[in-house]
Amino acid sequence: MAISKAMIVFPLLCFLFLTISTLSHPNTLVCNETEKCALLSFKHTLSDPTHRLSSWSAQEDCCGWNGVYCHNTTGRVIKLDLMNPGSYNFSLGGKVSPALLQLEFLNYLDLSWNYFEGTPIPSFLGSMRSLTYLDLSYASFGGLIPPQLGNLSNLQHLNLGGGYSSYEPQLYVENLDWISHLSSLEYLYMSEVDLQREVHWLESTSMLYSLSELHLVACELDNMSPSLGYVNFTSLTTLGLPQNHFHHEIPNWLFNLPLNSLVLSYNHLIGQIPECLGNLSSLTILALNGNRLNGTLPSRLWFLSNLEHLFIGNNSLEGTISEVHFNKLSKLKYLDMSSTSLIFKVKPNWVPPFQLKEMWMSSCQMGPNFPTWLETQISLRYLDISKSGIVDIAPKWFWKWASHIDRQLIDLSENQISGNLSGVLLNNTYIDLSSNCFMGELPRLSPQVSRLNMANNSFSGPISPFLCQKLNGKSNLEILDMSTNNLSGELSHCWTYWQSLTRLNLGNNNLSGKIPDSMGSLFELEALHLHNNRLSGDIPPSLRNCKSLGLLDLGGNKLTGNLPSWVGERTTLMALSLRSNKLIGNIPPQICWLSSLIILDVANNSLSGTIPKCFNNFSLMATIGTEDDAFSVLEYYYDYYYYYRYGGAPNYENLMLVIKGKESEYKSILKFVRSIDLSSNDLWGSIPTEISSLSGLEFLNLSCNNLMGTIPEKMGRMKALESLDLSRNHLSGEIPQSMKNLSFLSHLNISYNNFSGRIPSGTQLQSFDAISYIGNAELCGAPLTKNCTEDEDFQGVDVIDENEEVSEIPWFYIGMGLGFIVGFWGVCGALLFKKAWRHAYFQFLYRVKDWVYVAIAIRLNRLQNNLRVSETHHHLINFCFK
Repeated sequence: MAISKAMIVFPLLCFLFLTISTLSHPNTLVCNETEKCALLSFKHTLSDPTHRLSSWSAQEDCCGWNGVYCHNTTGRVIKLDLMNPGSYNFSLGGKVSPALLQLEFLNYLDLSWNYFEGTPIPSFLGSMRSLTYLDLSYASFGGLIPPQLGNLSNLQHLNLGGGYSSYEPQLYVENLDWISHLSSLEYLYMSEVDLQREVHWLESTSMLYSLSELHLVACELDNMSPSLGYVNFTSLTTLGLPQNHFHHEIPNWLFNLPLNSLVLSYNHLIGQIPECLGNLSSLTILALNGNRLNGTLPSRLWFLSNLEHLFIGNNSLEGTISEVHFNKLSKLKYLDMSSTSLIFKVKPNWVPPFQLKEMWMSSCQMGPNFPTWLETQISLRYLDISKSGIVDIAPKWFWKWASHIDRQLIDLSENQISGNLSGVLLNNTYIDLSSNCFMGELPRLSPQVSRLNMANNSFSGPISPFLCQKLNGKSNLEILDMSTNNLSGELSHCWTYWQSLTRLNLGNNNLSGKIPDSMGSLFELEALHLHNNRLSGDIPPSLRNCKSLGLLDLGGNKLTGNLPSWVGERTTLMALSLRSNKLIGNIPPQICWLSSLIILDVANNSLSGTIPKCFNNFSLMATIGTEDDAFSVLEYYYDYYYYYRYGGAPNYENLMLVIKGKESEYKSILKFVRSIDLSSNDLWGSIPTEISSLSGLEFLNLSCNNLMGTIPEKMGRMKALESLDLSRNHLSGEIPQSMKNLSFLSHLNISYNNFSGRIPSGTQLQSFDAISYIGNAELCGAPLTKNCTEDEDFQGVDVIDENEEVSEIPWFYIGMGLGFIVGFWGVCGALLFKKAWRHAYFQFLYRVKDWVYVAIAIRLNRLQNNLRVSETHHHLINFCFK
C-alpha cells in the first residue's frame, strides 16, 4: 500500500515542480539574432516620447520585449502588438522601417491608435506574405492606400483608417481592384477612408467569398446599387455602412444576405422600411437611426425574435406601438426610438418580456403617465425619456430604483414631472432633471455623480446645505446647473469640496451676499454663470486662479468696485458679461490681452474714462470664419457615450445678450456671435479708429455715453456689422461715406448726437427709418424730411469716398476748358504763322459777308410784301361786315 502511494505522490510532485519552474522562468526562448537586429532598426526610426519601448534593449532577449511575441517552439517572432494602450501621449510615431521585412514569420502586426502624422502606409507591407492580421487603424496614416496590400493572400483581418484631424491627409483609394485578391479575408474595417472614386466598391468586396464582416464607416460612399436584386456575399454576417451619403431607398438585396448585423446609421436613406426586413430571421443588430425614413414600422419587424439591438431613432417614423409588438422580442437589450413621431402606448401593469440595458426614447410620446413598467428593468444602465410628454408625479420607488449603482444616465428633462426631492440621494453618473416641476430643497449627491442638471424647476431654500453636504468620498462632479430656480441665501465657503467642477451655472436665482474667495479654488472651471441674482461686493481677485475660464457671466447683480485688470490674464476667456451692475472706474487696458474674446458686455454700469485704443487686439473679432475647434469651451457633452455611439447632440453654453434693442438667449449659435456692448456708462473721449479694424464684429453698441468727436472714417471696413448703436452721445461731424458699404447692417441708431451734413446716399443708409437719425438738427437728406441746401449739395459733391473714384463733375469743367484752349490756339495759331492761310481765310469771310447780306435783303423784301397783303385782306373783311 505504501508503494502504491509513492507511485502516485511522486509524479504529482514532479508535475508541481515543473509547473513552478515554468511559472518562475516563463520565457526560456531565445529570439533569432537577425530578427532582434531588425526590431532594433525598426525601433530606431520610431519616435517614442513616453519610452514604451524601453524594454527593447540589445542586452535582453527580444522574446521578452514589450509587444513582441515569439513562437513557443522556434522562438521566431510571430506577433508584434504595439497598439497604443492609453491616451494620445502614449503614441508612437515617426517612420515604419522596412527592417520589418526580415521578420519572415510575422503573422500579426498592430500599430493602431498611434500617431504617424499623415505619412503614407508603407508599400513594402505588401511583401510580408505571412501576415494574417494587420491593424493600422486610428494611427493617422494618410494618402493613397498602397495596392500592394493585395499581395497578402493569407490576410484574414484588415483594419485601416480613422482618427483624422483637419490638417492631416485622409487615406483614399483610386479603386478597390486589389482588395479582391485577398482571398482569405474574413474581416474588413475601413473608417474615414475616401472611397468616393471607387464606384464599383460593392462588386469588389462581394468577390471576397470568405468575408464575414464588412465595415465601411464614413467612407463617402453614395450608392448601394438599390436596383440590384442579389449580391453574392455568401459568408457575410455583419454589414456596417454608417455615416455615408446614401440618398435612396433601402435596397432589397440587403434582405437576401445571411447576416445577423445590419448597420446603416446616419446616412440619407429615404422611404419606408421594407416588409422584407422580416427575411433576416437571424438578425441581432438593426441600426437604421439617423436617416430620413418615414411611414409606419413594418409588421414583420416584431417577429425578429433574435433581435438584441433595435436603433430606429432620428427618423420621420410614425404610428402607435403597444405591448403586443414586443411579445416576441425577449432578447432585446438596446432600444433607440428617440426623435421620432412614434407613440409608445402600453398598459400601466405591463411586464415586458425583455431586460433592457439601454433605452433612448427622447421626443417619443410616452405620457402623460409615468412609465411604471420601468421598475421591472433591473439591468437598465442608460435611460433617456426626455421630451416624452409625461405630466405626472415621479413615483417614490423611482428614486430608489434610479439610485442603483449600475445606472449610468437618467434623463427626465423637458417634461412636466413633479415631486419633492428633499432628502433624495442621486447616485448616477449623468443626471438631467431640467425643465420639469420638481420642488423642495435640493437633493443629496453621491461622489459618483459627474454631471447634474436641475435647471428650470421650482427648487427652493438655502443653497448652503447642498454645497456643504458631507460626501462619502471625493466628489467627481464636473458639470452643475441649478439655474432658474428659487434658491436663496449666500454662496458658502465650501467650494473646496467641488474642485473637479468645470462648468457651474447658478444664474436666475435669489442668491445674495458676496462671491466667496473660495470659488478661486475651482482651478478647472471653464464656465461660470452667476447672473441675475442679488450678489454684492467686489469681483474677488481669487477668480484669477481659474486659469481655464472661457466664459464669465456675472451680469444682473449689485457688484461694485472696478472692472479688475487681472481679467486680462485669463487669455482663454471668450465671453465676458458684467452688464447691469454698479462697477466704476476705467476699462483697464489689460482687457486687450483677451485675444480670444468674442463677446464683451459691460453695459449699464458706471464705468468712466476712454475706450481703450487696443480693441484691435481682439483677433477673433477681426476675422471671419474661425475653426470650430477654437470654441470647444462653449460646447460640451453630458454623456460622451451616447454622442459617440448614437450621434447625440452636444450641449451648449448659453448667454443672455441685448442685440438690436431686444434681450435674447444665445445657445447653439453663441460661438458665431461677435459683440461689444459698452452702452449706458459714463465713457468719454472719441471712438478709437482702431475699432474699425474689427472686420468680424457683428454688433457694436456705444450708446448712452459721453463720447465726442466723429465716427471713424474707415467704419465701412467693418463688413460683418449687423447692428450699430451710437445714439445719445455728443458725436459730431458728417457720417462717413464709407458707411454706405455696410451691406449687412440691419439695425442703425445714431439719434440724439450733433451730426451734420448730408446722409450718404446709397441703398443701405436710406433703408432705415428717420427715427434712426432723429435728434441731429444739422443732418439732412433721405430718409429725413429735411432737404439739403444748394450749398450743401455742392459740398456733398466735393466729398471723396475712400472706396470710390473722384466725382466726375469737376473733370467735366476741366475738360471744357482744355477743349476751348486747344480749339482756339489750333485755329488762331495757324493764321498767325501762315500768310497764305490768312489771305484765304479773310477772302472767305468777305464772301460769307456778301452772301449773308443778299440773303437778309431778300428775306426782308418778302416779309414786307406779305404784310401788305395781310393788311388789304383785313380791310376787305371789315368792309363786308359793315
